[in-house]
Amino acid sequence: MIDDSPGRIDVELVHGFLATHAPWATNIPRETFIRSLRTSLCLGAYAPDGGQVGFLRVVTDQATFAWICDVFVLPEHRAHGIGDALVKAALEHPQTAGVRRVLLATDTAHGLYARSGFVAVPDNQYMEIAYTPQQLWP
Repeated sequence: MIDDSPGRIDVELVHGFLATHAPWATNIPRETFIRSLRTSLCLGAYAPDGGQVGFLRVVTDQATFAWICDVFVLPEHRAHGIGDALVKAALEHPQTAGVRRVLLATDTAHGLYARSGFVAVPDNQYMEIAYTPQQLWP
């Protein structure tokens, strides 16, 4: 089951997973993570017993742009369609449906996102400032 209720997110589980298993969020302070939750659309994936097994966050202006990030499914729950369900729910959510551009970045899950229609960005028009986790959270 996918749910967008902010109060249902298991903050300790999600923060713990991202801070220890996600290279882009290594050692992210809990306070920084909490701030990101407050200003984003957050989707949780839940097992039949109600325990959280996955997470996806969307940063969006709800009109022209959305950025899908912080996506994960706990290892013991992978390969059951939960990642696909999270992405589908994010794309169909009232806050994101119909936005002009949806972006994300991935090193390992191209196939997952391709099933939802994502394609590689064919040009190099995007620019970034990318701070390492060590620069942000020593």
